[in-house]
Amino acid sequence: MVKKIDSNKARLHRHTRVRGKISGTGECPRLNVFRSAKNIYAQIIDDVKGVTLVSASTLDKEFTGNGGNKEAARKVGQMIAKRAAEKKITQVVFDRGGYLYHGRVKELAEGAREGGLKF
Repeated sequence: MVKKIDSNKARLHRHTRVRGKISGTGECPRLNVFRSAKNIYAQIIDDVKGVTLVSASTLDKEFTGNGGNKEAARKVGQMIAKRAAEKKITQVVFDRGGYLYHGRVKELAEGAREGGLKF
């Protein structure tokens, strides 16, 4: 009998493995990415305090358009960079959340770099 691979379970396993190696601090917080079929979300997290400092997603009120494509991901990256600059955050550690650095995740990262975040 052939069993179907649970791709989300495999992603969570990769994410756990990566999280063992990286963590965000007050000086250099973690930029976390979550993507669903219809939306993409980003958070900047201080893991020492366990606090989300900044967040942005395609569900925000100022976002317009389709939330599940590369253009939307780039806009979310630029939004999170702008909000981070308002809180004087310039350096972050990128956490791709177990996803491949490809497609929407890559576009979000490039949008954040365009906005001024360094990683």
